[in-house]
Amino acid sequence: MVKSVVDMITEARAQIELVTPEAASKELAAGDPILVDIREPVEWERHIPGALQVPRGLLEFVADPASPRYNADLQPARRVIVYCASGARAALATLTLQSMGYDNVANMDGGIKAWIAADLPTVEHHGDI
Repeated sequence: MVKSVVDMITEARAQIELVTPEAASKELAAGDPILVDIREPVEWERHIPGALQVPRGLLEFVADPASPRYNADLQPARRVIVYCASGARAALATLTLQSMGYDNVANMDGGIKAWIAADLPTVEHHGDI
């Protein structure tokens, strides 16, 4: 049986922790989680301050301590909150991180769209013209 992407996202969401943008904002203000933006670089003109930008296609390489592309900010024991535009890609990415041994990882439900709708702070970044 072939699974659709909707099936995969639904299954992922059933197996991961979801946090609201407001809860993610409170965690960021109170502690030391890392916020990972898995959108593509062309989507990053507006992002959440302090977020680590890791395109979804590179996540496994950047999150694996044995990989030459590993980013030491991503540690399996550290709290990780993942987001994308609306939450779908981040659900898949969150499940991937869990399967890699990240046991304190969550998906920011609704992604940056929900963050913006909640009137939380963003950074505008425009490429050099």
